[in-house]
Amino acid sequence: MIDTDELVRRNAGFAASGAQVGLPLLSTGNLRLIGCVDPRVDPSHVLGLAAGDAVVMRNVGGRVTPAALRSWAMLAKVVEARSHGRPPPGGQMVVLHHTDCGITDLAPYPDLLAEFFEIPAASLEQKAVLDPYASVAIDVELMRRAMPPAVRVSGLVYDVDTGLVQVVVP
Repeated sequence: MIDTDELVRRNAGFAASGAQVGLPLLSTGNLRLIGCVDPRVDPSHVLGLAAGDAVVMRNVGGRVTPAALRSWAMLAKVVEARSHGRPPPGGQMVVLHHTDCGITDLAPYPDLLAEFFEIPAASLEQKAVLDPYASVAIDVELMRRAMPPAVRVSGLVYDVDTGLVQVVVP
């Protein structure tokens, strides 16, 4: 069992490594990523990212929701503030969905999903909750409309069985 004492012990090892020293608040490569909270699909781990390589946001299903878009807008303001008023640079936004996602288990709860997506329950079919390949394409389109034109947006699906990602939307 991992308890608080174990977390503190593990953190001491991390802190002693010095890996966090000198990391800037802003990511080093202008990479932004939204992915799922599923513990099998830690985006940094499965994509080989190091601390500081990307801004990673995680939510249920890795979905682009109104709440996620509001958070990205807030993060853009942080970048602007830290960049002395300059707007955030371009870069890459990746939407990462995965196979065997627990969000599919929420299909019997349309009211809960509708609240999550901030849409009427009758519109849930448009979110393709049961199909990660269709849902990533839907979310890439939403993100493309929300991001500045200088930000390239792509969509990947991670296969939890093979460990490989597939580019669904380049």
